[in-house]
This record gives sequence, structure tokens and C-alpha cells, in this order.
Amino acid sequence: MKINKNFDNLVPNYLFAEIAKRVSDYQTANPENDVIRLGIGDVTLPLAPVVIEAMKKGVDDLAKKETFKGYPDYEGYGFVREAVSGYYKSFGVEVSADEVLISDGAKSDCGNIGDIFDKDNIVLVTDPVYPVYVDSNIMSGRNIIYADCNKSNNFKAMPDKNLHCDIIYLCSPNNPTGAAYTADELKEWIDYAIENDAVILYDCAYEAFITDNVPRSIFAVEGARKCAIEFCSLSKTAGFTGTRCGYTVIPKELERDGHNIYKTWYRRQATKFNGVSWPVQCGAAAVFSEEGQKQIKENLGYYQENARIISQALDELGIYYTGGKNSPYIWLECPNGMGSWEFFDLLLTKANVVGTPGAGFGKNGEGFFRLTSFGDRDKTVEAVRRLKEILA
Repeated sequence: MKINKNFDNLVPNYLFAEIAKRVSDYQTANPENDVIRLGIGDVTLPLAPVVIEAMKKGVDDLAKKETFKGYPDYEGYGFVREAVSGYYKSFGVEVSADEVLISDGAKSDCGNIGDIFDKDNIVLVTDPVYPVYVDSNIMSGRNIIYADCNKSNNFKAMPDKNLHCDIIYLCSPNNPTGAAYTADELKEWIDYAIENDAVILYDCAYEAFITDNVPRSIFAVEGARKCAIEFCSLSKTAGFTGTRCGYTVIPKELERDGHNIYKTWYRRQATKFNGVSWPVQCGAAAVFSEEGQKQIKENLGYYQENARIISQALDELGIYYTGGKNSPYIWLECPNGMGSWEFFDLLLTKANVVGTPGAGFGKNGEGFFRLTSFGDRDKTVEAVRRLKEILA
């Protein structure tokens, strides 16, 4: 019996463990200090009332023989898929319900989609990067190449036509940098993918935060149906981080190596995934109702205002950053040439504020820092006041 040795190639994720240790040590030594956390990537507002009511009804259905539900369809219930299709139409994108597969979140599908691709495919990811893209492919033994995101390109890497790859991971609006690709920029990636017979794995988990004229779906751009799979999540859109629900869109005509991608992925899911529960899918459908959209936009507006407050402070301080608009994340350059962890320690000890060192997201994250707008409003305001006090 042998273990998959590719796991030995994983770099232990010390980032959040190290953050927790430093914060814990500081609080133990300074119990009287009020530490504000702006590093969390989790939401803090409760689920919308219309979602809660739909979930309650879903639970009640399970208490009656006439309405009881067992195993769900692998691709999700039809009414939820229709709701997602209608949501796409609301911002001008045509995605049919039978191209939508309901999942337990974008992270799972982004990590598992590699099951249907050969291990010899070359994978391209941008750096800084959401770790699941890298780790899941290391586990499969694939060769990974990196496209640099940095200040010179506003943390939006573009394709290098001299390099070949087979699988491309793009995240827009990006975690951790908050940068969002324009339609023209996405078209370059689409043309590159088609030329290389590659597939773009497009993570748009933060699309609901977009306010500028940038695409909320890669399928808004010509040619995407020939090369892209799109992953989205209700975690940040509607607060489903603990409830778990998302969706993946695969054009029915997308094929590679003589295989239909939708059918291949469906076969994988039928083997390894038993679907999302009835109450959760009821809640998910409610998100896309007229009342649901109204209520979740109120929550999104709360986080967007937090982002505006943080961004305004950085503008006043003259600090370079990306994100803050179109994204719940603010990716800032550490002042005075400080390193990511050096700035972390300064914020913690002098301002009692916690963020996330950019070095934890890849080599291009060194010297940068991620703040989040997912916190409490009053604490966000206070954290910004402290930040300006130590940096002004």
C-alpha cells in the first residue's frame, strides 16, 4: 500500500496558522487591548430573511411523507437551475438551465474539476493566487506555470503567446487582489485559450460585487463558450459560507480530446457527489427571486460601504491599492517598503488591527497586504481611524 507522494510536494499552509498564533500571543500579553480583525474572508451578516423562510419551508417538507425529498438530482433541482439561468439573463448573458450544475460551493468544484483532465496537462495560474488552484493540481502531479500579477500590470496578468498551457485558472474579481478583468482583457485570454486548445477555469465567486462596466461572467465575452467553464458561489453573494451552495456552468458544446466536457463532468459527479440538500437548494432559489435580490443587495451594499471607507482612507494616505471597488477585498502596498509580515506586526502591535500578509498568496504578494470589507461597520470605521493614526 502506498500514499500519493504528490502530497509531499504541498507547502504546508502556515499563513493563517501563523496569523492566529501571533494574534493569540499578542492578546495573551495584552488582554486589555481591543483587536479588530480585517483579515477574515468570511461574511458576518446573517442570511436574508427570504432565504431563511425558504429553508424553513424546505425543512418542513422533509417532515411530511407527501413532500419528503431523498437524494437530489446530481445536477441540482430544475427550479434552482432555472433560477440561475434567469439570473444570468438579468445581466444580459444567455446560459441555459441545462448547462448549470448546482454544487456545494465554487471551492469544491474548482478543486475537483481536475479529475476529468489528464495529469500531463500543463496548468497556468496567476500569482498571487487562491491556494486551491495550486494545491489541487500539485495533488494530481501536474506541472504548474505562473503568470505574474504585479503593480506594473495592476495585478492583472495577460497571456504570454510564447508559452503553452492546457488549463488556465482565472479569478475575477480576484481573490486576493480584488482586480477585475475588462471584456477586452478577457477576450485576449479567450483567444489565447482557443489557440492553445486550452480550457479556462473561470472563478467568478465575487461577481455580485461588480459595479463598474466589467463582465460579471466570462460568457459575456465572445468565444468563451468554446473554451470556458465558470464557477460561482453563493458564499459571498448571499452569505452561504456555512450553508454551502454554488453552481458551475459548462456549455453543452464544449469538447476537448474527443470528449464532451459537460457529460464527462456529470459522470464524475454521479460517482463522487450526491448533490446539495433540499432545504439549501430551496434557499438558493430564493436568492434569485425578486425579493431575494433586493434583500441580498442590502447586505452587499453594507460590505461595499465598508470597502469604500477603507479605500477612502488609503486614498487620503496616498497608498497604492487594487480592489475596494468591484470586490470586497482591498490589496494594498505596504508603506515605506515594508515586508508583508513586518506590516502585519506593525498593524497588530500599534493599531491592534489584523489583516492578511500578501506573501501568503505567492511570491508576488510579498510587500502587499489584504484587508477585507466583511467586518462590522463600527469596527471597520475604528480600524480605519487607527490605521490613519499610525500611517499619517
